[in-house]
Amino acid sequence: MMKSAYLDYNATTPIRPEVMEAVLPFLKDGFANPNSPYRIGQEVRRSLELARERVARLLGAKNPSEIIFTSSGSEANSAALYGAAWHSLQQSGRNKIIVSAVEHESVRETLPILSSQGFKIYETGVDSNGLINCESLLEAIDERTALVSVMHANNETGVVQPIEKIAAFCQDRGVLFHSDAVQSAGKIALDVESLGVDLLSISGHKLGALKGAGALYIRTGVKLFPLIAGLQEKRRRGGTENVIGIVALGVASQLSLSELSSFQRYLSWQKQIEEGCLSVSGVRLNGGKAKRLPNTSNFSIEGVDGHSLAIAFDLAGACVSSGSACATGLSSPSHVLRAMGLSKDLVKGALRVSTGWRTTQEEVDYFIKVFPSVVNKMRSVSLVPA
Repeated sequence: MMKSAYLDYNATTPIRPEVMEAVLPFLKDGFANPNSPYRIGQEVRRSLELARERVARLLGAKNPSEIIFTSSGSEANSAALYGAAWHSLQQSGRNKIIVSAVEHESVRETLPILSSQGFKIYETGVDSNGLINCESLLEAIDERTALVSVMHANNETGVVQPIEKIAAFCQDRGVLFHSDAVQSAGKIALDVESLGVDLLSISGHKLGALKGAGALYIRTGVKLFPLIAGLQEKRRRGGTENVIGIVALGVASQLSLSELSSFQRYLSWQKQIEEGCLSVSGVRLNGGKAKRLPNTSNFSIEGVDGHSLAIAFDLAGACVSSGSACATGLSSPSHVLRAMGLSKDLVKGALRVSTGWRTTQEEVDYFIKVFPSVVNKMRSVSLVPA
């Protein structure tokens, strides 16, 4: 029987058994609206607020009320960008938004819309390892700047950005700072107080929870124009709460926080994967000289098409990806690797490998074992056009 290895945790994670057990009661008896005044509604409300407390602890937030629940990390990013931009414009006339060149598509796709509404967008570059040019970004901040948004860790390369430095500068200038921490939450320690961020986004399904639930940290005192109007979440995000997804996010947050100290095994797997892959000629590691998430490795493989290679690995029983899962099926090359200055062929031959809570040594060993044969087979059929 062909073995199998799931090594695409940056795309999504298996649901944790504890999460499944926790949400089952809400599929049967815990159906009430958490905003209802009667007992069963208030019982659901207590479960929702417990989840809020658990997410706050994961992020190091002082007050659970600083957490609002969303439908996803993408919505949390959009709520932060739209909300901060429009509130700042209305209150102070500021209309400039600064982002990095390697942001997630949910941020990048928001920018043209804001631009069409009169906001000025400034994008700062990164170096060959994917690290943001802090000097360029800091020089771009002026009296018109409403918001700076820089992701904590990149979803493709795992490169961790120095957001503490950027946040401190923004704070000194009275500029709001948002960070997309969808990939870093649960993988490395997060403390919003130490980081100095005003806004921070996470997503449930990256933590072993359910798809359809995320959260946005909003520092006390920060005001946002609501993306979805309504009375829920203290008027900051309308719509009846997705209780099942929120409870799942709370349980996953608690488990992720308790497991942070055991991430040495991810570093060990990362080292094994990188040594195994780099032993094959024509393979390079992207972002290898920068601080990275301990579960993420991104390679460029000469002579192959990354998307076709990912399919070949699937046929061999290993699930990996050629980049962001949000871009599956799209022909455009990775904007992250292009921003890092990689050649067209190296961008086209990219492959991402990421481990997670259910990864086993057997899966890692299997991937390393089949890697050379899959790559060499793909090279032999010359799928990359000249």
